[in-house]
Amino acid sequence: MQQQIQGFPLSPQQRHLWLLQQDSQSYLACCAILLEGNLQVEVLKAALHQVVNRHEILRTTFQRTHGTKIPIQRIRSCSAISLHEHTLENEDSSQAIDIIFQNTRQVYNFDKDAILQTSLIHLSYKKYVLIIHLPSLCADTKTLKNLVCEISRCYAACLQGEELTDEPLQYTNLAEWQNELIEAEDTKVGREYWQKQDFSALKTLKLPFENWSSEKLAFAPQYMTLPIHPDVVAQLEASAHNHQTSVSHFLLACWQILLWRLTAQSDIITGMACNGRKYEELQTAIGLLTKYVPLRCRLQPNDQFSDVLAQVDASASNAYAKQEYFAWEQIVGVTGNSLEPSFFPFCFEFENTDAKYVAGDVSFSIYHQYACIDRFKVKLSCIRSDSFLNAEFHYDANLFLTSDIKRLAEEFETLLTSAIDLWAAPSGSIAHPQAEISKLEIVSARKKQQLLVEFNQTQTVYPEDQCIHHLFEAQVERTPDNVAVMFENQQLTYAELNARVNQLAHGLQQLGVGPEVLVGLYMERSIEMVVGLLAILKAGGAYVPLDPTYPKERLTFILEDTQTPILLTQKHLAAELPTEKIKVVCLDTDWEIIAYEQVENPVSNTTVENLAYVIYTSGSTGKPKGTLIHHKGLVNYLRWCTQAYSVEQGEGTLVHSSIAFDLTITGLFSPLLVGRKVELLPQNLDLEALAAALRNKSNYSLVKITPAQLELLTQQLSPQEAAGKTRAFIIGGENLLAESLAFWQTNAPDTILINEYGPTETVVGCCVYQVPQSQKLSGSVPIGRPIANTQLYLLDEHQQLVPIGVPGELHIGGAGLARGYLNQPELTALKFIPNPFTKESGARLYKTGDLARYRPDGTLEFLGRIDHQVKIRGFRIELGEIEGVLLGHPDVQESVAIAREDRPGDKRLVAYVVPSGAKTHSALINDLRSFLKQKLPEYMVPRAFVLLKTLPLTSNGKIDRRSLPEPTNFEREETFVAPQTEIEQTLATLWQEVLRVEKVGIYDNFFDLGGHSLLIVQVHRKLHELVNTKISMVEMFQYPTINALAKYLTQETLTQETDDESSFGPSQDLVKTRRQSRKQQRQLRQEHRAMNNQQEICNE
Repeated sequence: MQQQIQGFPLSPQQRHLWLLQQDSQSYLACCAILLEGNLQVEVLKAALHQVVNRHEILRTTFQRTHGTKIPIQRIRSCSAISLHEHTLENEDSSQAIDIIFQNTRQVYNFDKDAILQTSLIHLSYKKYVLIIHLPSLCADTKTLKNLVCEISRCYAACLQGEELTDEPLQYTNLAEWQNELIEAEDTKVGREYWQKQDFSALKTLKLPFENWSSEKLAFAPQYMTLPIHPDVVAQLEASAHNHQTSVSHFLLACWQILLWRLTAQSDIITGMACNGRKYEELQTAIGLLTKYVPLRCRLQPNDQFSDVLAQVDASASNAYAKQEYFAWEQIVGVTGNSLEPSFFPFCFEFENTDAKYVAGDVSFSIYHQYACIDRFKVKLSCIRSDSFLNAEFHYDANLFLTSDIKRLAEEFETLLTSAIDLWAAPSGSIAHPQAEISKLEIVSARKKQQLLVEFNQTQTVYPEDQCIHHLFEAQVERTPDNVAVMFENQQLTYAELNARVNQLAHGLQQLGVGPEVLVGLYMERSIEMVVGLLAILKAGGAYVPLDPTYPKERLTFILEDTQTPILLTQKHLAAELPTEKIKVVCLDTDWEIIAYEQVENPVSNTTVENLAYVIYTSGSTGKPKGTLIHHKGLVNYLRWCTQAYSVEQGEGTLVHSSIAFDLTITGLFSPLLVGRKVELLPQNLDLEALAAALRNKSNYSLVKITPAQLELLTQQLSPQEAAGKTRAFIIGGENLLAESLAFWQTNAPDTILINEYGPTETVVGCCVYQVPQSQKLSGSVPIGRPIANTQLYLLDEHQQLVPIGVPGELHIGGAGLARGYLNQPELTALKFIPNPFTKESGARLYKTGDLARYRPDGTLEFLGRIDHQVKIRGFRIELGEIEGVLLGHPDVQESVAIAREDRPGDKRLVAYVVPSGAKTHSALINDLRSFLKQKLPEYMVPRAFVLLKTLPLTSNGKIDRRSLPEPTNFEREETFVAPQTEIEQTLATLWQEVLRVEKVGIYDNFFDLGGHSLLIVQVHRKLHELVNTKISMVEMFQYPTINALAKYLTQETLTQETDDESSFGPSQDLVKTRRQSRKQQRQLRQEHRAMNNQQEICNE
């Protein structure tokens, strides 16, 4: 028979707290009462006994029957009081109280133990501290204050040998009343008020520096106290009075604004403490009546502080009036909100401490009190007395470090002072009451000095009056006989290279090349390419690199946009571009004519402010944009990097990337300024060439590489082949994960690993982090600190400095800033803004669009993008460009492109299309894929297409990108043919594993399924483990379907495969596949090379 226990039901607040606390001992109420006078300890014990007997809640236990979650409360007939006494006469009183208060917290057995636990500390003559502990199931902050009054009253009565005769209100009656409130029909309107509230903002309300991975850990409350200076308190009271509001509402408004600034969310919901005693007869009640009710504040940048105060006043008044109708069980149960766990992440409470109570010749006053009645992440508790105002920051120690909360407290104090100063400011100034809340300060003067000055002390001497070719010429004089450049079996010394460059430069000057003249450079990697590049610079012009792997349409646009009068190229490439209005010079076939020119250094009027090059990157308008880089910025970067990377100490560099990406600049130019050689790798599969070069030689100065490339290089080289090959890897292009470095840290511990960040607009790199050799990192590797003569600032959307630990948009200033964008003055004005942090005339900042945050030591962490630009496999991609091209297709009505990562580590481009034509699903997708490949680089073609009837919209009519569905394999169902043979099944399983797809048909194209050159390397490596084959990487590209690859693998030799191609059947499929694969091979090689060339991380 089930056990029956007689008792009383818990109140709504008790039930909520019981479900939160489970077995936790964190929810306690504690009070330190200062007793001054001729205390009679035995009388105090009698008074405590009388208090306990007067109030049932102090004699309550909590018992559960088997199988129930919620206990009932039972009242004991009497309860013994044990007063533990301590003497600390020789210690500092405040320190002693803090020590005792922190170390006398009790562990409760709720169904047996006495509720009230007491200790008496004798501090000095006639000075004591009484410590009281209760579980929060029985007490809140107001209970503690009421207990002080009750103890003093009972002490006075006991001095006279009497007992108090008034009947106190018992908590069981209050619990019954509260339970009726949340059930009764006549209180329905009050309950519906809360049930109609939107609590969705609570799910995403997070401080950026909280440890999100620890959210599942037990609640671990701690606190720190910020004393508010008396002068500030006086000004606060005056300001609140001037605005006809209360001090508590003024403080709450500041707390709301600070949370808005730190979380970057416009909808801020805080839990405001209401003590549940708005009726006079409840004021002296003892027990858990306080609850946190939601206070919502919608904030916008242009809101004025007075507007926020008015909003807080109105919301707080409503919440206070309807406090008794709020219960979490009603909110979750009725509305279906999946708020788990049910608590307010950020809370606020304001308490006035009462005056002293006197009993006989003993005074009773509160020294400190604390009641944890609900869970929270951070709670601001403001304690006001006649002599002080303390702001206590209570926090979950599993989510925040003490240093985090110290900064938070400093930011609150700064904002509070800034808000108070509004009232002393003259009308019309930025600090007037009508000023926008986005202008309120949250960064203190001390922190500003750190952010603006200490973190940006980068001023360094560099040759400010010399162009890059001047530095090269000086190096020629120093090391004329050193090898300068190598390509396959060719090489030139510095003197030989300089002579050839001079001859071409003189010829270009005769063709009109000089300062600000743009010259196209359309060449594959070769010695001629280096000669052409340097000759353009020496002639005084600026080079415009054109990657031969780009689609013709993109190259044509660049030529038209730059209006370049001259194009340097190679004979086999010359016919691929429209050059009717351009003077074409083929360096491989026209050299006999060029060789007649002078070999002396040419003279030009070029200055450091003139252009050195124009590089094109993806543009949000659908067209690429040309970034204008001058000599000053290029010289600053190269002088810094040659010294910082100690390029002179190695043998030189390997160049394996296209000059159309500024990543190449590091490896191409830096050796030429210190007398080392540049080794150009062949224009084919770069990874294989790079791995082969590192196997054959050692002690390279550096290798510039992307994280994805480094990961694949790890697969190419054995542990024995890793050490000593290069002095340093300079890694850039996308977010670098620490896991990518483990192989090199283990097997090449002397190789320096450097994470280099920098958008094209600030010359290659502007921020670097050298990975500590002995330190094992996790997660994303920091991007570090600014390079020479560079300043980095993190600003919010209102152009205000953000504090340490808070994300902000990275703004870059200094010598490396580009001039702007070619033919795009509006975009230039939007992205290059005046620098408000310097007095230097004309100084600007570049708005990167990248999110970052400072660590306490001043290093920066890269967090991602703030717009629709993404990085995939090192490529910087403007989603708007993909969308613009899609809209140019006649069968597309609407389109949106996003980057999805439905599986960890598998980021892919997905296009969502609303079709306007009547084509079948698969036919339209195939058509769209082919259409995009003709207009965009391979890496910008989405891996998946989803056709929709309409695009989902948010409530304000914008595209709801979060509601876009995950792609399916629907378009492949019509043509799917399952693998049959053993080799087909082996290949299919391998592809499924690498591509992370559920199934693969024998005619599915590896690249159409989302494959790319990085993944094909993985397939190649694993295939060797599964099948005894000598298939090469080139052949992997040639057979992109399982059908074709399986049949190739069954042949004895490549010759047999070629001769017997028609016997493979179905022959038409194979012929078509091979024809497509040759084109695919070229495109994927292009992608593979280009991927390694991206230096900037997700920049505009």
